[in-house]
Amino acid sequence: MRRTVAAALVVAVLTGCGTASPDLFEVRRSGEDRAANLTLVVNDGGSVTCNGEEHALDADRLLTARELARELAEQAELGVELPPGPGAVLRYRVRMEAGTVSFSDTSRGNPPVFLRLAGFTKDVAERVCGIVRQ
Repeated sequence: MRRTVAAALVVAVLTGCGTASPDLFEVRRSGEDRAANLTLVVNDGGSVTCNGEEHALDADRLLTARELARELAEQAELGVELPPGPGAVLRYRVRMEAGTVSFSDTSRGNPPVFLRLAGFTKDVAERVCGIVRQ
């Protein structure tokens, strides 16, 4: 009996090894100043990559990222692209499995989830990745 349980555990461990967690979304933020230009990739395994450098993502931010991914899915499936409004400073392009959305900080009719994504991007860029805009 013990050998059967042990064998089952070994099989379970081996089949789970090497399975990478999927990315929740990629945000490409662009703007005039150098620090505005950012590629941020959030992975469901609890990491974030900022301009190619990987960092650990705490549980609260990971949960927020998962919520954002769920809330963005419908707009991404529709391929929502909002043109920048007057005085736009930052532009965002979000790519995820469901599709892509794009908007700016001054796009007319930005849904609340777009603004939360912009805030999440700023928070993670500054507090997790150390990329601060001047």
